[in-house]
Amino acid sequence: MRCLPHPPPLLPVLVLAVLSVRGGAAAVPADPLPAARALVARILPAQAAQIDVELLPRGADGLDVFEVETRGGRLVLRGQNGVTIGAALQWYLRNVAHAQLSWDGDNLALPAVLPPVPEKVRISSPYRHRVYLNYCTFNYSASWWDQARWEREIDWMALHGITTPLATTGQEAVWQATLHHFRMNDAEIRQYLAGPAFGAWQWMTNLEQWGGPLPQSWIDSHLALGRFILERERALGMTPILQGFSGCVPLAFFEKYPGARLLRKKIWCEVPPGTAQLDPEDPLFAEFGRTFLEEQTRLLGTDHLYADDPFHEGEPPRDTPEYLHDVGAKLYQIAHDFDADATIVMQGWTIREGIVRGIPADRLLALDLTGQKWRETQAFWGRPWVAGILQNFGGHNSLGGNLPQLAGNAPMLLADPKQGGRLVGIGLFPEAIEHNPLLYDLATDLAWHRTAPDLPAWVRGYVLARYGADVPAAQSAWARLLASVYSQKNPEPPMESPLLARPALTVNAASPWGSFERDYDVTQVWTAWSELLDSADRLGGVDPFRYDLTDVARQALSDLSVPLQRAVTADWNAGDHAGFAAARARFLELGADLDALLATRREFLLGKWLADARRWGTTPAEADQCEQNARELITVWGPNRPKAYLFDYSGRQWSGLLRGFYLERWKQFFAYL
Repeated sequence: MRCLPHPPPLLPVLVLAVLSVRGGAAAVPADPLPAARALVARILPAQAAQIDVELLPRGADGLDVFEVETRGGRLVLRGQNGVTIGAALQWYLRNVAHAQLSWDGDNLALPAVLPPVPEKVRISSPYRHRVYLNYCTFNYSASWWDQARWEREIDWMALHGITTPLATTGQEAVWQATLHHFRMNDAEIRQYLAGPAFGAWQWMTNLEQWGGPLPQSWIDSHLALGRFILERERALGMTPILQGFSGCVPLAFFEKYPGARLLRKKIWCEVPPGTAQLDPEDPLFAEFGRTFLEEQTRLLGTDHLYADDPFHEGEPPRDTPEYLHDVGAKLYQIAHDFDADATIVMQGWTIREGIVRGIPADRLLALDLTGQKWRETQAFWGRPWVAGILQNFGGHNSLGGNLPQLAGNAPMLLADPKQGGRLVGIGLFPEAIEHNPLLYDLATDLAWHRTAPDLPAWVRGYVLARYGADVPAAQSAWARLLASVYSQKNPEPPMESPLLARPALTVNAASPWGSFERDYDVTQVWTAWSELLDSADRLGGVDPFRYDLTDVARQALSDLSVPLQRAVTADWNAGDHAGFAAARARFLELGADLDALLATRREFLLGKWLADARRWGTTPAEADQCEQNARELITVWGPNRPKAYLFDYSGRQWSGLLRGFYLERWKQFFAYL
């Protein structure tokens, strides 16, 4: 999430985290094979009886490795745990079976007898860490996920080799249990906790109360869900990152503890009422921190990785190297005194060198979420670090990115220690997921490459696996997209549509930090759309193809909305009333067409988002609150205040939202004109 007092036109956001180098390799359960077999059975239930899973030691360098072969007519997958065995299965699906499990539909119609592997394959990863998830993902995408959806996501993580996922589900129960020890009752605690769609920003210490009070049913149900998530991740060999205490406490502490050294932080992004920061030098800091870790461990267990981020997007009481060093040392001392194996995880949008240097270096790993922050920090002051990608902000729908930069960044740094320093991993940190699947499949596949892959060849293999057939027109479409929309200079291009903007005659963006800029030949998207349509006779029954056809069409229409809106403004400014009426009608007709197109896919439905939200309510009032949270997050986000600016930060090109919200705004504006 990007938030400064006055948003610039385009702000590159760089976020860091820190965790122990010792925790890099995926944890190994006592017997990892049952979980690995269950994973295979969930992905390929009809063919699982033909597949053997076997343990394989790590390589001589201690890094993860997998093997795939056919032996005696049976497929054999070998790895250290469910993660590496899952990666072996992913390799087989892509390269031999030409199949794919995806966020946006599956192509898993494999033959009754699995095709054989021509010869044994052994592949190792040069990275100890493959890290996944941004705090924001838990709300922009996962606010309303149930156990079944989380099970599928964890399976996706295993197939893509994820070792270290962020885990925040269930934190509400941890805070409730902790605050019971500090003069707060349940009503006060539920008032403090943010609503169901805004918890991510509470865990990042940005806000409290917004969207609440939080129902007790949500606290209880998400403790159970969080336990399921952690149990499954640990069984597969992942090492989840849980939370630590960084000093953010309820504003109620000003009244509960009048003698405490508390700082009322500046209101974040104009979202009231603000937050309170407890000075690490106050004795209450250590008392609260230990209690929090005790309650979290009691409720959720521990993997010895504790996320801490003092003064997140705020200012410390004293900004001196000595003070900041003492803060880092204090954070580590609290965690270490509780857990001798503890390491600190520090999301560092505003990471400070002094705090980092106060924590033992062998316990730190910096996660560079955009893969570019290393340039400003001397490769993180000599600490081990992970090169990541962020790509999506707020859940915007866009097709594209900078694949050459993505494919080459980590391998370049890995090969050049003078620049890359102690690079030991890669990571995937989008604010939202379930979109742009090609980019994310490439990002995770890089975990098994020491050099940048041949992109045209990689894309051809991706298309074959996604569709299960090698159709020349479809391959041409994706080659065209690779050379245009996927080769932009900006690795996180906003690519917004004025259809989603607050109406005005002159609009340059639909959201804070957004842009209508198109850094590619937009006609190439239309040609690719036509080529995919030409492939429909052969591929129309393949669900991922149907999603891609809709998404490419969506991008083409979104691109067209930019000149159509400008034509409306030009005719109005010229006083051409007939031209204005025609341009206005074309713009609104395009929006209606886009809404109708998006209604053909479940991934683009407002109704599904709202229905999923309402299902979490155990009473009509709770269902209404969940729905209101769901609507607010993707529209106004925060309060209706003169200086508020988060509106439409999470705007979506969704059927129902276009028709019932964005187009209604434009119709009212045109009526006003």
